[in-house]
Formats: sequence, C-alpha cells, structure tokens
Amino acid sequence: MTNSTDHRSLPELVTGLVGDISGLFRKEIQLAKSEASEKLSHALTGVEAFAAGLVLAICAVGVLLAALVKGITALLVSQGMAEPSADALSSVIVGVVVAFLAWAIASRGLKALKGENLKLERTSAAMQRDAQIVKDRT
Repeated sequence: MTNSTDHRSLPELVTGLVGDISGLFRKEIQLAKSEASEKLSHALTGVEAFAAGLVLAICAVGVLLAALVKGITALLVSQGMAEPSADALSSVIVGVVVAFLAWAIASRGLKALKGENLKLERTSAAMQRDAQIVKDRT
C-alpha cells in the first residue's frame, strides 16, 4: 500500500509539517490551560480547608477557653487545689488541646497546597511526546 504523502513536493511537506506543529502546539496550550484550571481548583480547595481550620481554631480558642477552663478549674478546686493554681493549670490544658486541633486542621489545608500537587504532569508528558514526534519527523 502506497502512502499519498510520498508524492508531495518538499514545499508541501514543509507546509504540512508547519501546520501539524502549529495544531499540535495549540492543542498543548489548551491542555495546559485545562490542567492548570484543574490544579488551581484543587489548590483553592486546600486554601478553603486551611481557612476553615484557622477560623475553627480561633472559635475553639474563644469557646473552649471560656467554658472548659472554668469547668476544669471547678473540678480541680473540688479536688482540693487552690483556685489560682487550678485556673492556671486548666488554662494550660485547654490551650494545648486547642493548639493541637488547630495545627491538625491547618496542616491538612497546607498539604493540599504543596508544589508537587500543582505540577502539570499530563501537559509535560504530552509535550515531551510531541517534541519527540516532531524531532522524529524532521
């Protein structure tokens, strides 16, 4: 079976190659835009999780320090501890717990924002394949 491109002139072949390369790069740009949009959406989800973690941490500090400190202080006073010491100890206990929860939630949001999650892997692989095809055809 013969290929019809075998009978084309050199200018026709060069024109066809330029057209193919041009179309290829347009498709690669479209792929890059699509993948970048997908990665940006994923990053925004991470930002939202991080922001939610920070808001919850602030709320938790306010609510827990108001309610739990008093509750733990009352428990420690009922066990015979002096009120100033019980108040200080309960504040430390609640503060450590709230700080740990805030760290866990914020870490989850930051994990989604790592640079490796934002790489355009499909576009990079496709461009490498396309470059190899162009190299082979020329």
